[in-house]
Amino acid sequence: MQDPDRRAAGSPPDAPLAFVTKVKGALRICAVDPEARRQGIVPGLTLADARVRQPALAVADMDSDADRHWLDQLAQRCTAWTPLVTVVPPDGITLDITGTDPLFGGEAGLITLVEDALAATMVTLRLATAATPEAGQALARHARLPVEDEACAIRALPVLALGLAEDATTALRRAGLNTIGDLAVRPSASLAARFGSQAVTALRRVLGEEQAPITPLPRSERLRFERRFAEPIGHQASIAACLAELLLEAADVLEQRDLGGRCFALTLFRSDGHRQRLEIETGLPTRDPAMVLRLFDERIAALADPLDPGFGYDSIALAVPVTEPLVASQPRLDGQANGGAALTELIDRLTTRLGADSLRRLVPQDSHVPEQAQLALPAIRTPPPTPWPAPPAGEPPLRPLFLFDPPQPVEVIAEVPDGPPHRFRWRRKLHEVRLYEGPERIAAEWWRRKGGENPRQGGLTRDYYRIEDARGRRYWIFRHGLYEEKPDPRWYLHGLFA
Repeated sequence: MQDPDRRAAGSPPDAPLAFVTKVKGALRICAVDPEARRQGIVPGLTLADARVRQPALAVADMDSDADRHWLDQLAQRCTAWTPLVTVVPPDGITLDITGTDPLFGGEAGLITLVEDALAATMVTLRLATAATPEAGQALARHARLPVEDEACAIRALPVLALGLAEDATTALRRAGLNTIGDLAVRPSASLAARFGSQAVTALRRVLGEEQAPITPLPRSERLRFERRFAEPIGHQASIAACLAELLLEAADVLEQRDLGGRCFALTLFRSDGHRQRLEIETGLPTRDPAMVLRLFDERIAALADPLDPGFGYDSIALAVPVTEPLVASQPRLDGQANGGAALTELIDRLTTRLGADSLRRLVPQDSHVPEQAQLALPAIRTPPPTPWPAPPAGEPPLRPLFLFDPPQPVEVIAEVPDGPPHRFRWRRKLHEVRLYEGPERIAAEWWRRKGGENPRQGGLTRDYYRIEDARGRRYWIFRHGLYEEKPDPRWYLHGLFA
């Protein structure tokens, strides 16, 4: 499951790759790519022994949490073929296809469908079918695929396929029992007395003589609440009262599950068959019926065409399609609620009234290039922003509040090479530089395309200066490129300080 592109720095792209983890104070190989396996690097070796066999081995740390997360995601995708899906760590998934395989053309058709659906994940798949989950996992891991005769293939499997502890597997091999067929012909009582009852249980499950219960992935019940009426209703007060009842019912269920809703959808079923759907979103998970009801009032008031009940509504349904865990909030010591709740409610109301794209919030990005260090995203769909670092007392801010997009070209007279600006012309006006501070050097992002005069394209080093002209106005200017990078670097005005 590990990303094969996470190689150590400086390793050639064709070097064999291994993932390591610390076991009892020593680094051991956990997983290898096909090239490393061909060169004799196998899981279980210490890193020191692997380095002796292949000095050019590329090594990366094993990320078990990321592997498990990815395995869970793949398992969720497999619920498209059967509701009974079980994760078998560290790298297995079991699908109980009893009764569902005819829908996909039988076992062979289902295997082909799964292979095609998961081909884009770039994961090496080994698929096998068997009578029991343990037998299917054993065949998928250790048998030569495809399997023609399930019973013969299982008996030819090594005892490692039983999934026993390492000491138990070693004991079986030392006793001359190398395959499952060697165990199957021996009495269960003698095997249990010598190797333990777990070995007998594992053997019976692999042979299909004992069915072990499986624990499928939990499937959350869809949150949908509905009211049907003997006579159609059309009065706004009756609709509002019904919606309030549905919200109270939804709040009780959400509280039982420790969840909050991020999206609420109201569907009005008119007596002539027409449906009217209203949907609202919230910036944070909530189960407050009063707040959600206010947002629906805002949504209805913002409609270009008001609700037309016609001859009345036969039923009203409320769904909560998006939920998130809702943790308890800590009030302040004076008993007042945190100020962030009021801001979140204001964002929800304005977004409901004006639309999600009308209200945006700056979200920091992982980039040191100023114009790429933040994005303006819909405020209701982004987490609350982290506070900007405050400058030291008495010091001017390091970044201006106003940035030009794109940066505006200016004509500069400066010391060369790579000296500060002495005067510059911007918008046909000449500015004398009285004070300057810098440079603040920002290197180009090496993974982006090189070259180009446009500063948006990157590729060249930037030297930023905070300057003040003779009239006390402050600017943020940068030189796009060093003289060793290009003979005539351009200058740009990027921002204005308050």
